Order: sequence, then C-alpha cells, then structure tokens
Amino acid sequence: MTGVAGRTVVVTGASGPAGRATVAALTAAGASVVAVSRDPSALEAPGVRAEAVDLLDAAAVAGLAARVGPVDGVLHLVGGWRGGKGFAANTLEDAELLHDALVRTLQHVTLAFHEVLRASDAGRFAIVSAAAVERPTAGSAAYVSAKAAAEAWTLALADSFAGTAAAAHILVVQAIGERPGWTPATTLADALVRLWDTDAQDLNGRRGGLAA
Repeated sequence: MTGVAGRTVVVTGASGPAGRATVAALTAAGASVVAVSRDPSALEAPGVRAEAVDLLDAAAVAGLAARVGPVDGVLHLVGGWRGGKGFAANTLEDAELLHDALVRTLQHVTLAFHEVLRASDAGRFAIVSAAAVERPTAGSAAYVSAKAAAEAWTLALADSFAGTAAAAHILVVQAIGERPGWTPATTLADALVRLWDTDAQDLNGRRGGLAA
C-alpha cells in the first residue's frame, strides 16, 4: 500500500462531473494530475496539468503519453449514454457512437500507457462501469454492449499486469449523480483515490461495486 501523494495520475474525461470531482480529490490528496479533455480550459488549477487531446485520435493519445512520461495511474472517466424505451429504440448509430466513446477511447489510452503503468511501482488503471451490464434492459442494448466490451478490454489489460505492481480495476455504479440509488461524483472520486491504498493483487482484474 503506497498512497497517492506524490504520484502522477492521468484523468481522461476530466471535464465531466466525475472527472472534475476526481481531479479535485487527487490534488487534495497530494497527487500531480494530468487532466485530459477536448476542452480542458476550465480544469486549470494548482497541481493540475491540463491537456487538450482527442482520445479518438490514436496518434494524439500516443503523443500525450510521450509528453507526460512516467505516470502511476490512468483513470479513464470518458462517459456517454444513448438509450430508449424498448429494444427497437436502439439504433446502430447510437451503438457506433457509444463504441467510440466507451471502447475506442479506452483502447487508445490503454495501449499508449500500458508500458509505463507496468513499470510503475504502484501503477493503477480504472474505468467506471454500469450495474446494468449484469442485467441489461431492452432499451439499453447499445449502451450496455459498449460497457461490457470496455469491461472485457480492461480485464485483458489486468491479465497483462499479472505478477507486477500494477492493477486494472473496474468500479461499478448504477449511475453517477445525486438521485436515490445513484453514486455521487465525490463518492466515486474518493474510491478512485483509495486505489493507491490497496495492494495491486487485491484490485487487479476485479469489479468493485459502488452500485446501490
């Protein structure tokens, strides 16, 4: 167990509610944060390095990894939602959009940062997934399919970390927000910060539930 203080952590999707809360929690805990967004202008704060990157551009993500150098964590908080009231409300356009947002960005980020996370003595990678993956509804087919694919990719990443001090972890929520049964962004952020307080072998390849 190491703690996140003094660590360098990349937060992708940093301009969303979960990203903003996580950036704030990490800096409060003493981490150096690289906040990544298409428009990171509002993310500038002490201890935060803002980077404007299109995560759908593999070359741009590789360039980000090269600029940042060694890191101790990547928290991939890129989100998205499309759905309807019934199965026929799902569209292939929605499925493609969600695949890009939830899977393609994940692939680019993990491939770019894989080696530096393996090299860290406390490398941590995490995504946020949905409880709905285990019980899909008819209208959420496109969304849940993308989330399930993201989980599978992350579990494969975890397998590549076996025997190292790095860990790939999946945090599961019902949804993020202030409604009953949802997980507040600050609660999620605190759970992400605590990843550095837990041994890699206890995190790697596991789904941690924050769902109600």
